[in-house]
Amino acid sequence: MKPIMQADFQAGKLIKDYPPRWNHQSKRVVFEIACSSGAPFGGHIVFARWAEEQPPEKIAARNVFSVRPGVFDYAASKDPKVVTWHMNFADPHLFVAYDSSLLAQDELQVAEHPILGSLRDALVSSGKPPKTIDERGRPTPITISGVQRRCAIDTLPNPEEGRPSGLYGNSFAHASEEQVRSATKPLIPPTITNILAVTAPSFGAGLYTNGQITYVLNAALTGFSAARRESIRIAGTGSRTIIHTGFWGCGAFGGNRTLMTILQALAGDLAEVDIVFWAFDRMGVQVAEDAHNLYMRLRDTTVSVSQIIEELGRQKFQWGVSDGN
Repeated sequence: MKPIMQADFQAGKLIKDYPPRWNHQSKRVVFEIACSSGAPFGGHIVFARWAEEQPPEKIAARNVFSVRPGVFDYAASKDPKVVTWHMNFADPHLFVAYDSSLLAQDELQVAEHPILGSLRDALVSSGKPPKTIDERGRPTPITISGVQRRCAIDTLPNPEEGRPSGLYGNSFAHASEEQVRSATKPLIPPTITNILAVTAPSFGAGLYTNGQITYVLNAALTGFSAARRESIRIAGTGSRTIIHTGFWGCGAFGGNRTLMTILQALAGDLAEVDIVFWAFDRMGVQVAEDAHNLYMRLRDTTVSVSQIIEELGRQKFQWGVSDGN
C-alpha cells in the first residue's frame, strides 16, 4: 500500500524557510537550549499519511510485547536492521498546539524535536495540513522519519531540583524560567527519531461499543503497518520494526487503559511489529501486564479477529475521564 500523501524535506532548508513559532516564553527557552550546541539541523525528513486498513481474520504472527516503567527514552538500536518508531498520541490536527503553553505528550515531542513545528507550518502553508483523521472521521496515521531530537526535558516531579509538581501538561504553563532551564538538557550530538502519529477516539462515555473497539484496532493496525513499510524502505527487506508506545488515548482523551493496551498488542501481532510499552509507574506496569495476559488468553481461546472484538465487547470496558492535560 502506498501513502495517500507524501512529502520529503531537507531539514536545514525546512528550518530556515519555516522557523518554528513559539507563543510562550518557556517554549522559547526550550528552543534556545535545543539550539545551544550549535549542531546544524540536518538530515532528510520523510512525511507520509496513510489510509485506513482493515484487519485480516487470522493472526499469523506472535510478536514481542515488553512492558517497561518510565517514559520514552528514545534510545536508538545499534542494529542497522532494527528500525524504532515512537508514537505521537496525536490530535486530529497534528501538532496543532505545539507553540502554546501546553506540554502534554504531543507538545513535549515537538519541544524536543523542534523541526516538527517547522514541518507542520510548511504543510499548512502548502494547503495540506497534517491530519490524522479524514473528512469521514476515519483514521489516517502519519509517519515521519529522520527527525532530530535536540534536547531532553525531564517532566517528572523532582523536589530536589525545585520542580515538586514536574512540568508535564498544564504544569509547564506555570513553571518559572529557572525550572524550565534546570529540566532541559541539550543533546550533543542530536539523536534521530522516527515518529508514528495516530489519533485515538476521544471523550466517550459509558461502555465501549464494538464499533469503537474496531476503530481503535484499525487505527493502530494502520499506523503499525505503515511503520513496518517505512522500516523496509529505510533498512531493507528483513528489517525488524519496534514500536515504542504507552497508554495511547488514555490521558486527555479518557480512554480505558486495559482495552487500549490489548488492542495495541493485537495490532502489533497483525502488523508483525514488536512493541515496547512504556507504562510510567509500577501501577501502570501492572495494568499493562495484566492487559497483555488477558489478550494472550483471548488469542488462545478464539480463532479470529472478529471473535476477539466480540469478546472484548462482552467484557464491558468502560470509558474513563480526561486527565485535563
